[in-house]
Amino acid sequence: MSPANIFTMQLVLGYIAWLLCFRAYIWPRLASVDRIEAQRAIATLHSFRFFGLVFVVPGVVGPHLPGAFATFAAYGDLATGLLAILALLAVRAGPLYWLFVVAFNVVGIGDLSLDYYHAVRANLPAVAGELGAAYAIPIIYVPLLMITHIAALYMLVRPPARRASA
Repeated sequence: MSPANIFTMQLVLGYIAWLLCFRAYIWPRLASVDRIEAQRAIATLHSFRFFGLVFVVPGVVGPHLPGAFATFAAYGDLATGLLAILALLAVRAGPLYWLFVVAFNVVGIGDLSLDYYHAVRANLPAVAGELGAAYAIPIIYVPLLMITHIAALYMLVRPPARRASA
């Protein structure tokens, strides 16, 4: 099997595995807490996206990793991570918190979507070995990030759950 096919299969399986995990374990917990706590949990996960800067660190990634993919992915992740950190710092600031929650999710989905676009244009699966130590990021981490962004936006637009009266 070619490296491109392996990379693509692993990416798809990463989504499947995370969707199964999310449905069984993560979503029930997020749905059981109030909206602020659910969004805080998601923001906490995304606050580690500064790690995406690894895509521009020589020696961690190969010298032939397409720059059009690597640079955008690195700095898009950094921007999303910083917005998530700002959301966490503003949790008691009411409207400012919600502004940062919306911002990190919108920026994050845009970043990941554009990363996929750049990866396809640069034929990243064919040179996936150039990801080096960062190979696990798109396979293991990115599917969870995209799933949690979608869940966060869903929780923002759905009506609050009604609590049963005693």
